[in-house]
Amino acid sequence: MHITQQLKLTALIFLMQWSLLCAVSLAQDRSSDLMDIEQISQQLKNHLTELTVAIGERSVRVPENLTKTADYIESFYNKLGMPVRREPHEYSGMTVENVVSDITFGSRPKHHYLIGAHYDSVLGTVGADDNASAVAVQLETARQLKALVGKEQLDLAVKFVSFALEEPPVYRTPYMSSRVYAKKARKQNEKIDGMICLEMVGYACYERGCQEYPFPLGFFGYPEQGDFIGIVANSKSRKFSKLLKEQFSKNADLPVVSLNVPLNGRILPAVRLSDHASFWDAGFNAVMITDSAFYRNPHYHTELDTMEKLDYGFMAELVESLILFFHSFQK
Repeated sequence: MHITQQLKLTALIFLMQWSLLCAVSLAQDRSSDLMDIEQISQQLKNHLTELTVAIGERSVRVPENLTKTADYIESFYNKLGMPVRREPHEYSGMTVENVVSDITFGSRPKHHYLIGAHYDSVLGTVGADDNASAVAVQLETARQLKALVGKEQLDLAVKFVSFALEEPPVYRTPYMSSRVYAKKARKQNEKIDGMICLEMVGYACYERGCQEYPFPLGFFGYPEQGDFIGIVANSKSRKFSKLLKEQFSKNADLPVVSLNVPLNGRILPAVRLSDHASFWDAGFNAVMITDSAFYRNPHYHTELDTMEKLDYGFMAELVESLILFFHSFQK
């Protein structure tokens, strides 16, 4: 065999070995990613079990369960080593509490974001999708972000606020916990570059026609299956929404659809049905991230809204998308 042929054969063997190594490495990376998603999915299930089974209904009719939920959230942040405080306010002779924690990278970060989710449920329900799913995603996002402290140089501070009351009979009253918080934040000139409201984020459907929309959005070519996460913004928050969507789109496993509405959503009341509207009305940039609630989930505000109906892989992918967004703020 000539030397040139030997060289060619050696090079070919090397390339085959390198290709095999890359293939194995890629498979390991994908396996690792899958394992992470599976782990997050299990942690999300653990939260849902605690919130909807161990605690159960979390409405104003069962104030002791609101306290148990606040205790659970506070305990979770304490275990992560995160600072946590409870901010009380009054409603109808009872005291309820927003639970607040935060993660700060560096001493003087430039970018400040807030992730909010209400932890109460509607009367007579355990509220798995509405809104234990959002609280679970909020907590797991905090866990994943906290793991980056000391490892990543991010120009970022993120505040996590779990709102006590959002559901009727408190909805649209001055006692709605996000209104209480947003009003105080505006008065104190709190720096919030963007508020992310997590509202019903655990239900997915994959059959054509299972996804509905408020009139007239059904004529605008939006997906017919409910396998995406939605981002809803007002005019002021359009730039913030675009930035979120750009980062979310890097996660190919979770499609994202965005909607921007004028006049703080007042021309389409269905898009105001959560805590982001409190921040819109207070003049902050805010978006709602949602599975679209009753336009997808047939169990909305019923006793059938239970944890076995949720898609935990879908929720875990949302955690990953949120981390992608925060990870983009590199120093």
